[in-house]
Amino acid sequence: MEIKYKKLVPEAQAPIKMIDVDAGFDFFAISKEETEDYIEYLTGIALEIPNGYVGLVFPRSSVTKYDLMLKNCVGVIDASYRGEIRCRFYDTNKHNDYIELSQHNGYIDRVHPPYLKKNIYEIGDRIAQIVFLELPKITLKEVLELSETDRGPQGFGHTGK
Repeated sequence: MEIKYKKLVPEAQAPIKMIDVDAGFDFFAISKEETEDYIEYLTGIALEIPNGYVGLVFPRSSVTKYDLMLKNCVGVIDASYRGEIRCRFYDTNKHNDYIELSQHNGYIDRVHPPYLKKNIYEIGDRIAQIVFLELPKITLKEVLELSETDRGPQGFGHTGK
């Protein structure tokens, strides 16, 4: 199968698999935009995913080395989308980047030094990966009753762990 991609800007890098049998194609950051709520990395890449397929964008395992977490956990790229692949991350250390100066009378003096370097992806880094999956043809049917199972309606933590 072949999935088409388009470089939206000259500096965009083609999504790649580092090892041929890997599941995901890595995206590279060509720029980043930081807001109070997130850090968004732009890839400069748009895809033409065939009908009947979906692209799922996951963080790379290297994200564990950084103070980042993909904001929506998994990005869903539908076959109808032709825009740029963008990845928004939450800076998990954004409220912890201070230095304690001293403690007196039960209060801790803290300062947020402007020179404190964030541990985040930089331009040119591989930032996320996309996995393509075929979608089964499904229709939903409303019924009055569902079949019984051993688990039934038991939800979160139902096994006691």
